[in-house]
Amino acid sequence: MASAVDFSIMAIFLPTFFFVSVTPGMCMTLAMSLGMSIGLKRTFYMMAGELVGVAIVALSSVIGVAAIMINHPDIFTIFKYAGGLYLGYLGVQLWLNRGKMALSKTECSSTISATSLALQGFITAIANPKGWAFFIALLPPFINQTKPLIPQISVLLAIILTLEFVCMIIYASGGNTLRIFLQKGDNVRLMNRIAGTLMLGVGVWLAFG
Repeated sequence: MASAVDFSIMAIFLPTFFFVSVTPGMCMTLAMSLGMSIGLKRTFYMMAGELVGVAIVALSSVIGVAAIMINHPDIFTIFKYAGGLYLGYLGVQLWLNRGKMALSKTECSSTISATSLALQGFITAIANPKGWAFFIALLPPFINQTKPLIPQISVLLAIILTLEFVCMIIYASGGNTLRIFLQKGDNVRLMNRIAGTLMLGVGVWLAFG
């Protein structure tokens, strides 16, 4: 399986996805809010549901991209340029972000069932149209058309779920310390600009590589 995966490409994907994943967003905000209100242990139920949702979105996106690559190479070329422009747009938006984090004001009760927490995480991940667009645009440059697709998809999915889980734990266990850190505009602005720069780089690579 190792010979079927381009690990030089995966080495670029890992920091790119990490910095994008760790920037404040819906899932990370939810993880921190629950971690502060019901504790890390019970927040794992939400994380489980969220990871299932992310896996479905990522897998569906990459399978759709792979199908276009195999059956419609000309359309895939157009798709590459469109994806590159979209990633560039996301990168610029991260750079222009005001650097403020808006936490949910929803009160969380310790009486929420494990099923409800898992469902909350699942819906948060799967019902976000920006998540679908992000994966559809991000994954193509990290797929080597000359190598078998299944091993590459497996490695990409493993990286995505591992990093997403790690980032949610960071947010859920960070508590007030992380909240204070993220409420300082300069700190979030720096995170956004790192992620934005990586996104711009991948967008250029996708469009012209």
